[in-house]
Amino acid sequence: MYRYDEFDHAFVSARVEQFRDQVDRRLSGDLAEDAFKPLRLMNGVYLQLHAYMLRVAIPYGTLNAKQMRMLAHIARKYDRGYGHFTTRQNIQYNWPKLSDTPDILSELASVEMHAIQTSGNCIRNVTADHFAGAAADEVADPRPYAEILRQWSSLHPEFSFLPRKFKIAVTGAPSDRAAIQVHDIGLHLKKNEAGELGFAVYVGGGQGRTPLIAKKIRDFLPEADLLTYVTAIVRVYNLNGRRDNKYKARIKILVHETGVEELTRQVEVEFDQIRDSELKLPEADIRSIEAYFAPPALADRAEGWEALARAKKADAAFATWVGQNVQPHSHPDYGMVTISLKPIGGTPGDASDAQMDLVAEIAERYAFDEIRVSHEQNLILPHVAMGDLYAVYQALEKSGLATANAGLITDMIACPGLDYCALANARSIPVAQEISLRFGSQARQAEIGELKIKISGCINACGHHHVGHIGLLGVEKKGAELYQITLGGSGDENSSIGEIIGRGFEPEKVTDAIETIVDTYLGLRLDPKETFLLAYRRVGPKPFKDALYGATAEAA
Repeated sequence: MYRYDEFDHAFVSARVEQFRDQVDRRLSGDLAEDAFKPLRLMNGVYLQLHAYMLRVAIPYGTLNAKQMRMLAHIARKYDRGYGHFTTRQNIQYNWPKLSDTPDILSELASVEMHAIQTSGNCIRNVTADHFAGAAADEVADPRPYAEILRQWSSLHPEFSFLPRKFKIAVTGAPSDRAAIQVHDIGLHLKKNEAGELGFAVYVGGGQGRTPLIAKKIRDFLPEADLLTYVTAIVRVYNLNGRRDNKYKARIKILVHETGVEELTRQVEVEFDQIRDSELKLPEADIRSIEAYFAPPALADRAEGWEALARAKKADAAFATWVGQNVQPHSHPDYGMVTISLKPIGGTPGDASDAQMDLVAEIAERYAFDEIRVSHEQNLILPHVAMGDLYAVYQALEKSGLATANAGLITDMIACPGLDYCALANARSIPVAQEISLRFGSQARQAEIGELKIKISGCINACGHHHVGHIGLLGVEKKGAELYQITLGGSGDENSSIGEIIGRGFEPEKVTDAIETIVDTYLGLRLDPKETFLLAYRRVGPKPFKDALYGATAEAA
């Protein structure tokens, strides 16, 4: 993984001291909140319902054991003993004191971490496939390019005050595990017919108030042109994006209103003017960054398969966990382990300080000191030998981290909702917990198969409900919480926005509605291999509407 150089250390340390001065002036009353707000946001500090919240960047979701231990330490010392991992592969602390935030940032800097640009109208944390550098289906590791984009975008003087926030995601496999088509810019690493690396470029995706799937504007961009082309896109957006209406300020609205052909033309004109500028990436620089992400030296461990087979035979729960939470690695003697942060009845994405410490210990001992955060709010050990899986499982099981539900109905995404967020209209966490308890049976989950539920407490869609196979959006109606259901969304390589199925449901009726939807799916699928999403795309919304509202009722 990337290691800070001297510039990085000086840059982050200077930023900490600058923010310390800003906080001191705010606390003394010398700096008004209106002036302080954009400063704290650029350093990841929000003002939530009950307290300040600090969002810490985990670039492209990669960290090591030392950094994870620091996150645990901050949870213990400055918060309430836990952290919340987010859909941008970051971590949030919900209860820090404003006066403590400079010290938190200083401690983060000591392990090469920060909170810069985790908020504000700037280029946010660049995200990537959580299996990057390990997946069996990968064309190339996307993280070197995400790191190049991180270095380029950090405090970029031209792009620090964009019309609205700006999000970039990179994936390096045919299976899109980074949801690139619902980002402002999505980059798909691929090879052309000559075997050269480059990118398919998508622009104008996003969720929120106006959900849209991104448009492909370049089928193949040579890797050397990455920064020049991204610069051209952001310049066109910065010049033409709406600043008079924050609800229409994202690049997706610009693409929609301008038209993809005209926007592409403008980007290409700008690109032609700068394609041979200093932003063109020299081959040596790309390979230099790439060297930081060289995979660990994975020795052949064929003997581990026998140990794995014995353990699976002796422990049925372990066998289930392997089948659900371990994915194929590029090396046949290793696997990629998903550590579910979705215990049955728990809060999706939360991890205690003790759990974070344990994950750090396991990563050092069994996973080459490498941990990932997925945009689905789980943790990943990308390189674990087959022969070590049982020891990893046993350690996780003792700490409540061995839930075998990756990709199943209880592996839900949920935003903090009205329990924490000042923008929310409804609670997300209690709804997720109730659904999890209703469907918590391992046998029931196995019967249902792959099904992604995603929950947002407001239209900002931090819970990615628009691309959930089943999406829940919390709204407020006449002072009461109500939940709107969408069906058929997806954030993969065949992305789609879910369809609103009908009138909303009261909190006490939501779980029953989900059960009705699931039972309807089980009754109409062709065979157990037909997933919920495939079945929905085959039959459409009518059977589900009829089941929820009655065959003769008109859905509101």
